[in-house]
Amino acid sequence: MGEAVTSAAIGEAGPLERIPAGVRRIHLLGVGGTGMGAFAALLKAAGYEVTGSDEALYPPMSEMLPKWGIDAFQPYAPENLDRARPDLVVVGNVIRRVNVEAEAMRERGLPHVSFPQALGQLFLEDRHSIVVAGTHGKTTTTSMAAHLLAAAGRDPSVLVGGVAGNFGGNFHLGTGADFVVEGDEYDTAYFDKGPKFWHYRPRTVIFTSCEFDHADIYRDDAHYESSFERLMELVPEDGLVLACASTGAPERIARARCKGRVETYSAMPGVEADWIADELRSGPEGTRFTVRRHGEKLSEALLPLGGRHNVENALGAIAACMDRGVTAEALAAGLADFLGVRRRQELRGEPNGIRVIDDFAHHPTAVRETLAAVAAKNPGRRLVAVFEPRSNTSRRSLHHAAYAASFGEASLAILQAPLKHDKVPEDDRLDVQKLCADITAAGTPARAFSTPDEILACLLEEARPGDVILLMSNGAFGGLPGRLVDALSSRAS
Repeated sequence: MGEAVTSAAIGEAGPLERIPAGVRRIHLLGVGGTGMGAFAALLKAAGYEVTGSDEALYPPMSEMLPKWGIDAFQPYAPENLDRARPDLVVVGNVIRRVNVEAEAMRERGLPHVSFPQALGQLFLEDRHSIVVAGTHGKTTTTSMAAHLLAAAGRDPSVLVGGVAGNFGGNFHLGTGADFVVEGDEYDTAYFDKGPKFWHYRPRTVIFTSCEFDHADIYRDDAHYESSFERLMELVPEDGLVLACASTGAPERIARARCKGRVETYSAMPGVEADWIADELRSGPEGTRFTVRRHGEKLSEALLPLGGRHNVENALGAIAACMDRGVTAEALAAGLADFLGVRRRQELRGEPNGIRVIDDFAHHPTAVRETLAAVAAKNPGRRLVAVFEPRSNTSRRSLHHAAYAASFGEASLAILQAPLKHDKVPEDDRLDVQKLCADITAAGTPARAFSTPDEILACLLEEARPGDVILLMSNGAFGGLPGRLVDALSSRAS
């Protein structure tokens, strides 16, 4: 990577437009986050000297960073920059302008860029960037596509927002030409309010879905869609967008804005698309289906996950990999070995015959589809759905009606009420008590509780052998999945 260079040689305080050659020492602000921590490890694997800082470190990063040989300083302080002596500072999305270390960085004239910009310029420019974008299914589809390429011997690089079972983590620096990256539409940094995926130099895009989300940064549907419109415009003429045709928005946006090829895919009956998954058969082993392109049967496939939405995720990944030269037979073989992603229909345990499943679902569509998938994979079993509306969007009332219609597959729904000191204005806040009444009116008894402790007590009273308990949250949920398994195990012994 060349000779080390001084900050003065690189340029004045940034953010930089371009990262120059010669950067050797890189310091990450916000290194304790899963994405930033994985990026730190990716940089380390690429040969850079890497340090980081955070206010406080917690598992898993408090354990993983030392294993990767990365010094992480706590808390944020100007002195951390003295210890790191960086050529370049990478600023995470969590960092605000008033962060004391960020202020010192600017005062000292240290060059800095955002995490997405660093990823794009240091890793994606010279590789075939496969960007997985959309409201739903990004993490699973990214993990699938990377695994399918790896199973075919292409050794791709990958950076994903969850722990991918086949990679044992959320990153891999491969020797192949492909880099599969989860494309996030959330904003980039305090100095760059555009979406992260605008920096990812897409050659292939898998566009899974587009439903209004991230209400804390997007005003409305049009504003939300505009981020994906720009992503489509970044695809070159020789690039490819694979747009899910099961809902109208991805195909509409892609055809209007992409100057490259656009192909569609779907697993929904009656939907016309270039790529089709049909003849779906669900069972305890997962979902079997047939892959067709332009009406021609390519292969039979077994996906170890449940749910039509996951079949569509797999179909998008298959189409992208076939475009990269992988055969249908190799893809079918690889798909059968897919180990899934942590917190995506993850079985946490089955104490006393009570199956406990943990999932990241938080948008109403994801809640509905995850419940349908788990129900299909567990026929004849009582399904208890436990949901924490934690995200900036789910804590708002805008999806109330959609949530009320999302719990039909459950025998019982248990919801946690948002905290009383929630920053969402009271007029905009989700009324969980009313939501429970509406879910009950739709046919599924529903109850609301204030804390994970109260929910745990209810579950221990309610649960009986044969039940499936599905816990859904985009956060830790007070450690409820693990605590529930432990409590049920203790009760069984």
